[in-house]
Amino acid sequence: MGEHRKAKPAAAVSPILPPDLPEWPDNKGKRKRITNIFGETRHLIIQDEIRRLQSSFPNKLIVFQRLEIEEDKVIEFRLGYYMIGVKPGAKGRWVWGQFCLMIPKEDLEVIMQEAEKLKWFRGAAGK
Repeated sequence: MGEHRKAKPAAAVSPILPPDLPEWPDNKGKRKRITNIFGETRHLIIQDEIRRLQSSFPNKLIVFQRLEIEEDKVIEFRLGYYMIGVKPGAKGRWVWGQFCLMIPKEDLEVIMQEAEKLKWFRGAAGK
């Protein structure tokens, strides 16, 4: 693993990030609009979400969401993350991650155990 990917001690994270993290975003029950690669608009409702600060980098909030696609009434899942913004328009607040999530094994295990405890994967076709 490259030097740039090694976890840094909490005290050495970054002088530009706030020492006290803002309240975590809560999207449970929210309706979102998304556009697929064909330009079609779909609507989803975030039925539930599991949130966890990444163990190796506490300025990253991992989010696992149980979604319902309104048009089809299909249940799908989304794994994403928020980071504390550092650019002027987003500095000091949680910003949705735009890249592929990288997650420590331990954090993924805890999230999957929580989803199983909530019975997200039970029932016919995820419904």
